[in-house]
Amino acid sequence: MLITPGPLLATINTPDDLRKLDKSRLFQLADELRQFIIDDVSVFGGHFGASLGVVELTVALHYVFNTPDDKLIWDVGHQAYGHKILTGRREKFHTNRFYKGLSGFPKRKESEYDAFGVGHSSTSISAALGMAVASQLQGNHERHHIAVIGDGAMTAGEAFEGMNHAGATDSNLLIVLNDNCISIDPNVGALREYLTDITTSQTYNKVKEEVWNLLGKMSKFGKSAQEIVSKVESSIKSSLLDQSNLFESLNLRYFGPIDGHDIDHLTSVLDDLKKIPGPKLLHVLTVKGKGYAPAEKDQTKWHAPGLFDKVTGVIQKKVYDTPQPPKYQDVFGNTLVELAEQNPLIVGVTPAMPSGSSMNIMMKVMPKRAFDVGIAEQHAVTFSAGMAAQGEIVFCNIYSTFMQRAYDQVIHDVCIQELPVIFCLDRAGFAGADGPTHHGAYDIAFMRCIPNMIVAAPMNEQELRNMMYTAQSEKVQQGKHAFTIRYPRGEGVMPNWKTPFEAQEIGKGRLVSEGEEVAILTIGHIGNYAVDAVTMLAKEGIQPAHYDMRYVKPLDEALLHQIFSRFDKVLTVEDGCLMGGFGSAVLEFMANHGYMARVKRLGIPDAVVEHGEQIQLHNECGFDPQGIANAVRELIFTGRTVVI
Repeated sequence: MLITPGPLLATINTPDDLRKLDKSRLFQLADELRQFIIDDVSVFGGHFGASLGVVELTVALHYVFNTPDDKLIWDVGHQAYGHKILTGRREKFHTNRFYKGLSGFPKRKESEYDAFGVGHSSTSISAALGMAVASQLQGNHERHHIAVIGDGAMTAGEAFEGMNHAGATDSNLLIVLNDNCISIDPNVGALREYLTDITTSQTYNKVKEEVWNLLGKMSKFGKSAQEIVSKVESSIKSSLLDQSNLFESLNLRYFGPIDGHDIDHLTSVLDDLKKIPGPKLLHVLTVKGKGYAPAEKDQTKWHAPGLFDKVTGVIQKKVYDTPQPPKYQDVFGNTLVELAEQNPLIVGVTPAMPSGSSMNIMMKVMPKRAFDVGIAEQHAVTFSAGMAAQGEIVFCNIYSTFMQRAYDQVIHDVCIQELPVIFCLDRAGFAGADGPTHHGAYDIAFMRCIPNMIVAAPMNEQELRNMMYTAQSEKVQQGKHAFTIRYPRGEGVMPNWKTPFEAQEIGKGRLVSEGEEVAILTIGHIGNYAVDAVTMLAKEGIQPAHYDMRYVKPLDEALLHQIFSRFDKVLTVEDGCLMGGFGSAVLEFMANHGYMARVKRLGIPDAVVEHGEQIQLHNECGFDPQGIANAVRELIFTGRTVVI
């Protein structure tokens, strides 16, 4: 089913077509673009509220600026659906986030209009500034560079680092602060309060009127941009005697706040700002989910709702006849509350992902013991280290892909200082439709090489609960080792998952099924694929042994000695990168102890794996159940004469 665009939108194949329109027709185009997004996402899924909130801003930016020569960078990219539709991808937009289809985020390989690939927050200002400086070095002083960043993404340190540098340059940079008071969950922290103060301040309303009055006189009196800027600055200085401006203090000229849904005013303001040299910030107020009532009412729920009936607003949910396994994130969230009820020293920390990680369960029950620190992974880790230094037992929950941003803090602030912070890495392995910026491919490799670090992965919900229980135990906490528990996005395998807690022996694996000739060694949830593969192979009279290793660091060396003493064919399976991962750890053990065996490793190759359903990506990389079965057959039959 293809989505039919409105009559005006159907004529817009590139921003050049858009710029030929009379300004009065932009209202109709924005309405049709918003309806196209609603129609498409309701049928095919995807991120929703963020793109609805910037429809007018998207149209205005492409109308005023000469993209792709002028460089437009969308921070994170959740809000870039309208941008993609207007830049030649409307007819393919139904493939958005599907395997081999359009990426859910701006991507340089996909379009010349995607000036910079994004997915993680707060990179836009630094990237746009780098482009602006490069344009100057190349003698192009006319090109504009626009970074669109949300107030949620503005809470991250990199955004401030970029602004701090930008203010010390004369770069042709415009930062558009898209302020809707929410990222995925409601924003937290002092910056949120500050932006709220700006939007309600009479002082800033006065500044806004004076600024726009002055800018409006440019064409009437033919005054130069430099003269106008001088008067704007004088107006700001005279009006702000009683209130400082964070952005002005960073030497960024601040304009706004303005209504981000008034497309006529938006285009006028952006056209005026084109004439003002140097780094600038335009503060735009928008509503996430604008134009679709349910999304405006519950913005967190409608960030990425899945398929829904656009008329009734009912989100489609699968109906099952039998109880289904829970999501791993919900097992984490509920188990954390159970443990915290038993142990008053337990606290929880997450960087802006309380719903995604299910930390919100603890926040509701124990609001003083659970902390959302904003989009600030580095701070989350060091904040956790500070609490651990004072004797708190900290469960720091960060998506695997976002933990990459705090790697220095894990080493420097946690492990070197021997602080027993517990890292729960959600979305380990393939993140599915979110693609390579969100895959948790590298955590095994980068965590296992750090001293004073334990690295574990549960094969099911029971193991996740027991690993969490073990990590917070007095014995482990006194051992002064950080403890990483990684688990995937999506459902587990145990409908009856709420089992009694049992302490695990650190670094102890287990035999799942006896067998002969080949030993399959797995780590984490992907071990369930090996169970399926063993069942499949049994029908052929092949019976490999299967071991759930549980821990990558420390490895169960006693178990590995048994395995390599019995088997000369070993298969390792992981949903992490092959280079430096679990399979590499097994090979290191084999080499260190002089064993001679044929070892085949399955996992994520040394390549960027694109987006798609998890099972599609597992199949592509060869470690789905069929891929595991094929690898066992290869180990058994390669070099063997087969008589038919």
